[in-house]
Amino acid sequence: MADCVVIRIMLIVAWLWQIVRGSENYDERDSLDSYFYGNAFEEIHNPRTGRLYDVSLPANLSGVQVSFVRLRARNLWRSGANHSLFTIPPLALPFPFAKRVDLVYQNLGNWSSNYYSVPGYKFVAPVIGFLAYDSNKSSINYGLIELKLMGDDPIIVHFPDIFVEENGMKCVRFDTNGTLELSNVETKNSCLVRRQGHFSVVVPYYQEKKDKVVIIIKWWMIVGIACGGVVGLIILIVVIFVAYKWIKRKRIKNMERQTERNEGLDTIWIGRSRMPSAACVRTQPVLENSYLP
Repeated sequence: MADCVVIRIMLIVAWLWQIVRGSENYDERDSLDSYFYGNAFEEIHNPRTGRLYDVSLPANLSGVQVSFVRLRARNLWRSGANHSLFTIPPLALPFPFAKRVDLVYQNLGNWSSNYYSVPGYKFVAPVIGFLAYDSNKSSINYGLIELKLMGDDPIIVHFPDIFVEENGMKCVRFDTNGTLELSNVETKNSCLVRRQGHFSVVVPYYQEKKDKVVIIIKWWMIVGIACGGVVGLIILIVVIFVAYKWIKRKRIKNMERQTERNEGLDTIWIGRSRMPSAACVRTQPVLENSYLP
């Protein structure tokens, strides 16, 4: 009974910690978004409509990329927008309505996991995002607004740096209110969404372990094939050597056996020819009687 109470207390503490931590991350992300727009607002004075500007950042945010563009609402409705890694279709309107809209594009790069996380998943692409602001608001009171898609075409988010294709890949969208949504990857290296926010591609942790197991198995297969080939080659060399020795020994025995069957003959010269000659000893005649009559 006591163990159950302890486990429940630990679960409640972990749950509260996740809530507090999530709230802290949300505040940090909100402050970061405001900082990016404020930096762009102060750095770029009287920006030209439709022109994309790169926003400079301090050295402590090395690896993060931010860009800024100001658009007219009627142009956004008529032609949409195609900047950075996002394609916004036509028939998009700011809400609440604003005559001019400031779009801030972000690529957090290697800072992605510092501000965003998905329980049970890992990032395979950096977190990128875009937010819309009312350009008529002052820099003190940034006016974050939404983009409403009135047509059927979605916003396309491109991830050109994804070089892996895994079955468990998911698109993730982080909303400005701190919530997240998961969806399937519809097209290669792209996600289809209908709202602004921050986006990335994730895979479950078990997929990573599975990939490691597959790599280890393939590595051992290669090693096994290589070792098997070396052992097979050694066995083949040994077999050839033994067969050569056996054939040589058998040939020598046959020659010895053939030599034993034949008799050696001397040779003599007759004129200019050399002829074989057999040495013979004539039997001396013996008289039948030892004396004559």
